[in-house]
Amino acid sequence: MRYIDEAVLGDLARGAAILGTGGGGDPQLGLLIARQAIREHGPVALVHPDDVSAGDFVVPVSMMGAPAVAKEKLPSMHPLAAILEAFAHAHGRAATHVMPAEIGGIAALIPVAAAAILKVPMVDADMMGRAFPQLPMLLSSILGVSASPMVMGDEWGNTVVLRGIDDEHTERIARTVCVEMGASALMALSAVPGSDLKSVVVEGTVTRAENLGRALREAQAEHRDPVGAVLDALGGSRLLDGKVVDVETRTDGGFTRLAAAVKGLDSFSGTTLTVRSQNEHLVAMLANDDGSHETLAASTPDLIMVLDTATGAAVTTEQLRFGARVSVIAAACDDRYRQQKALAAVGPRAFGYDFDYVALENLVQDEAKATW
Repeated sequence: MRYIDEAVLGDLARGAAILGTGGGGDPQLGLLIARQAIREHGPVALVHPDDVSAGDFVVPVSMMGAPAVAKEKLPSMHPLAAILEAFAHAHGRAATHVMPAEIGGIAALIPVAAAAILKVPMVDADMMGRAFPQLPMLLSSILGVSASPMVMGDEWGNTVVLRGIDDEHTERIARTVCVEMGASALMALSAVPGSDLKSVVVEGTVTRAENLGRALREAQAEHRDPVGAVLDALGGSRLLDGKVVDVETRTDGGFTRLAAAVKGLDSFSGTTLTVRSQNEHLVAMLANDDGSHETLAASTPDLIMVLDTATGAAVTTEQLRFGARVSVIAAACDDRYRQQKALAAVGPRAFGYDFDYVALENLVQDEAKATW
């Protein structure tokens, strides 16, 4: 066990923003919320899943909604106590631990605040190893842990207890509730006993995010290539360095949807990478500048991340702007997401794309053989 205090929050926020694959919300908002909670209630104990007892009750705490909305309607921890009280009543027991549902952006910091306020430990794990936009895409959901009964709450203190017959119905109903709550809501969901915890989580992701953020900070301080430092720490591939030349974005049904074209520069000159997103970056297509020879560069469930080329900082979906100089990188997802059952929920076809998933390492090999 170790403690999360103010000193490590910056690294955690930086790393979580990268692992969020464009989604998960603005980590700076999460940083402010977690910092205030730690100042008021003290540091948070971080425990590995191995140290959670079989009889413990672990509750993921997260947010639902369009990340762009949170920048205008700031998240509030005010309803958290009421949400967790309703959650305990629905399940017949209170949380002994909290954890992130996903490790991206603000979603990795909200549980820090929750743990501080409740004075319970936080588990060093999450249920995705990245961020995804819908409940059935949680690894726990795919492996049979129901998201409900779940509780949602808004900044006014309204709470909704939702009992869905399956996570697909829960997602649709929860999304409607979220829109009525202003397209942004806190939630507690997918509770799991300690005895089942390790089988349905991605272990060590809080520490992974913190280490990733530290590597980026140190590279910036030493004037090293920050994108290279991220790749060294993460293990992944650089798909393209370039300039954003076209962006289409809209908020629809509680999601931020985006298509961005990045024109390659320097060694990537003559190519254009198109990134498509639904809160998170889902697909990256590489083509010659004239649109010919288009090929898949990376796709969900592997992680696609857009970084500021100069600083290495994550560029979230709602932050992408025309003219920005960015580097697009990719890394492999948790192996369990590559199984056929999981791909039905998180593969390209699950998001409406007319092609099957190809593992990143195979695409990288194919790209190495290609001439552009």
